[in-house]
Amino acid sequence: MAESKIAMTSSRPYLVRAFNEWILDNDCTPYIVVDAGVQGVQVPAEHVANGQIVLNISPGAVRGLVIGNSALEFSARFGGVPMQVFIPLQAVMAIYAKENGEGMVFGSEPGTPDPGGPGSRERDVGRNAGVPEERPSGRPTLKVVK
Repeated sequence: MAESKIAMTSSRPYLVRAFNEWILDNDCTPYIVVDAGVQGVQVPAEHVANGQIVLNISPGAVRGLVIGNSALEFSARFGGVPMQVFIPLQAVMAIYAKENGEGMVFGSEPGTPDPGGPGSRERDVGRNAGVPEERPSGRPTLKVVK
């Protein structure tokens, strides 16, 4: 019997929602790392560094956060100026807790950028996510939660 391949939707929106809830339930601050070069990303350009931006998405920092199946959006103030932020979910490279670095860096899925592929900015994700560049123990700070 030949197995047919069933096309699955991206798991990224479900994981972002779950990690956001888990981080908040543990009284921590959820931060996301976004690839600002992905088409459709609307973030304050003046805060983009090395093609990426790190955003606090806690309830105290944003209003109207919606994590849909294709995009994440909210309104926030940047330097006192209100802005509507729109991020296609394939641009979310990581979500983590500010206080301890616990969270997840996303790998590749069909149709999404490959963080470990050619032209990768994986080192920048670690630096922007508060993960020390040199790790004496060699263990990553971000952990996959099962």
